Amino acid sequence: MTTDKIALLVDSCTDVPDDMIEKYGMFVIPLKIIYKDRVYTDKVDINAEKVYAHLDTEIPTTSLPDGQEITTIFDKIKNEGYTKVVVVTISSGLSGTNNLVRLIAEDYSGLDVFVVDTKNIGIGSGMQGIQAGQLIASGADWNTIKTTLTANVAKSKVFFCVDTLLYLQKGGRIGLVSSILGSALNLRPIISCNEDGVYYTVAKVRGRKKNLEKAVELATKFIGSHQRFNLAIVDGAAKEEAKEITAKLKQLFPQAEAIFEGPVGPALGVHTGPGLIGIGIQLLD
Repeated sequence: MTTDKIALLVDSCTDVPDDMIEKYGMFVIPLKIIYKDRVYTDKVDINAEKVYAHLDTEIPTTSLPDGQEITTIFDKIKNEGYTKVVVVTISSGLSGTNNLVRLIAEDYSGLDVFVVDTKNIGIGSGMQGIQAGQLIASGADWNTIKTTLTANVAKSKVFFCVDTLLYLQKGGRIGLVSSILGSALNLRPIISCNEDGVYYTVAKVRGRKKNLEKAVELATKFIGSHQRFNLAIVDGAAKEEAKEITAKLKQLFPQAEAIFEGPVGPALGVHTGPGLIGIGIQLLD
């Protein structure tokens, strides 16, 4: 049992559900969403619905949080009596947030900071943030927390069904995903993050229904023979389909220890567009 007071800091693109942020008292580093006439703060003064509503007229860009903003959060954490901080970020292969936080932490005095590169994004990263919260709440010691979170990076996976690759292309986040799809054949991609934390194509499936069925199949394969795991279902303006997928997963996996649900955040929504369904899995054994 540790006597250290340990804070938990996540970036807004990890898409940790609001109730989990509140439950574990997480601090949040917000990314920026940039339009020609205004800069918004992710999940603070803009939501995904607002992003989707204006995609026809302008596709915004996203940017890293301001370095001073991160320093200010560290100051707040230290002033509240914390001595150590676990920082959980989205993949360094998709964003510079992880590296920025790490560099600032190296020069910051008064806090012992451990930065986790989840090699993932969205709820795939968020589930690792939740696990960090659970470890801290359980009283796990500092070395156990660091060792466990590092070892468990490869145990989380998210499969995204996207309607189009247009927004990933526009945002320069295409990674290893093939940018040429047979639109005439109604081929739809399922994408995920590889071991380096970069987007890649897992499958191309004809039609939306088969696309979602394939994502469930991929999730089932990732679970394999594991007995302990968490699941997550997130959506971008696709709530009814998300409900159907949730019901199906509950039927297939009644033994899941937790099922997290929620919308994709605006920063991720910029790059994926409306119609997104994400299925996340976190192996616990």
